[in-house]
Amino acid sequence: MLATFLIGLREGLEAALVVGMLVAYLSRMGRRDVLPRLWIGVALAIVLALGIGAVLTFGAYALTFQAQEIIGGLLSLVAVAMVTWMVFWMQRTARTMKATLEGHVDRALAVGGMWAIVLIGFVSVSREGIETTLLLWSMVQSFGDAPSALIGALLGLLSAVVVGWLLTRGLLRLDLRRFFAWTGAILVVAAAGVLAYAIKDLQEAGVVPGPFTAGAPVDLVTGAVATGWGAFPLGWAFDLSAMIPPGSPIAAVLQATVGFMPQMSWLQVVAWVLYIGIVGTFFIRGLRRGTRPARPAPAPTTDAEAPRGATALLAPTTQEAR
Repeated sequence: MLATFLIGLREGLEAALVVGMLVAYLSRMGRRDVLPRLWIGVALAIVLALGIGAVLTFGAYALTFQAQEIIGGLLSLVAVAMVTWMVFWMQRTARTMKATLEGHVDRALAVGGMWAIVLIGFVSVSREGIETTLLLWSMVQSFGDAPSALIGALLGLLSAVVVGWLLTRGLLRLDLRRFFAWTGAILVVAAAGVLAYAIKDLQEAGVVPGPFTAGAPVDLVTGAVATGWGAFPLGWAFDLSAMIPPGSPIAAVLQATVGFMPQMSWLQVVAWVLYIGIVGTFFIRGLRRGTRPARPAPAPTTDAEAPRGATALLAPTTQEAR
């Protein structure tokens, strides 16, 4: 529940802030008459996300086990790709997002068509909606505890709506840069866990070699698939099921937070480590670039010299950072 709550809060707040910026800009321009069109686009995006979730949830029942595992693994890979792209996209465009959105609105109003504003509302929310749906669906498949995971996601989304409304009304102050930095790090770790589970799905389907295929190394004593260093690369990396039962609360917490499973194959471990190492490194570099102070422009030469220390470097405000 905690993992899906944080994902719902993060993704929902992104969408809420984007919609809040659009509403505020249209209101400031005196064009509240087009707000219903914007809300139509937002509603269509929500319906699309719910529709995708329904198709993924109920459509799987008509498939064979192998087909379910293949589709689940591939969709989990898509979710990992979307999350990774969105995390870095937010780092690159956070400072210019407000100006970009306002430019889209200006062009839509210049065209004068109803569907232009509807499209802006739809596109602005559909990205987060589809990403959230795929990620939550993948996590529910891996957790095996749909009710609590869905409740956590719903609470996160509702909290995001409330927080977004308070922010746009000026009733709440929040360091959005720090918030998205921490939640971005959480998403990177969560995506690594989803990637590991995607590998497991594809291994169970026989698409990716591993412990479930004929090429897996076998322990000569027990006759089971080998575990440990000698089982690299197609066997089990470790099996802690005796110490941490797969259905226990601690196993659920570890899987929800860091993507740990009591039994993992070598390919799962390698994929998890490589993802954390590569994506985590670039993510931290992006944070450092974002916090590096900009060099002040040289002051123009004038007859009367300005007092020293009169120029100060101001950090971007919360809205400018968005």
